[in-house]
Amino acid sequence: MLKRIAAILLVVLSLSLTGCVSKVTGLKSYVDTGDGYQFLYPNGWLPIAVSNGPDVVFRDLIQQTENVSVVISPVAEGKTLADLGTPTDVGYKLSKSAIAPSDSGREAELVNAEARESRSKSYYILEYAVKLPNQERHNLASVAVSRGKLFTLNVSTTEERWPKVKEAFEKVVKSFSVY
Repeated sequence: MLKRIAAILLVVLSLSLTGCVSKVTGLKSYVDTGDGYQFLYPNGWLPIAVSNGPDVVFRDLIQQTENVSVVISPVAEGKTLADLGTPTDVGYKLSKSAIAPSDSGREAELVNAEARESRSKSYYILEYAVKLPNQERHNLASVAVSRGKLFTLNVSTTEERWPKVKEAFEKVVKSFSVY
């Protein structure tokens, strides 16, 4: 009798834990305590060494054109994200300065821009359709300001793969937090 109760409790516990984990299945955590940010990224992605660019980059081992990166830029002390503009304003500026600057051969269309609050911080979630000379891509970004710095997390894939990875990429972008 005692063994049967223990077995039932073990099954219930394992099902409960599986239910808790399923929301972030397939995602790993990255934390940068020095710069003060963190996010989730897909399993099977590896860090890539870069110089003179993003603070960190992870790329899919198999689909090597899929990546996530964080760029840190200075902003005037005391400026908030709202001071930089609305989500649409910031999304448009980001498209012109980083995603598709003039003479880059790329075009970026801001598909969606929205604001969200998390742990008393403001974030803008931005979605882009990007055209390169020989490829169409889909980017999601999360932008936040903290301690005089603008943090931009960007996750990118081909337009062809977008429907397959959309849900996971949305989790990545929404997991981004600065402190």
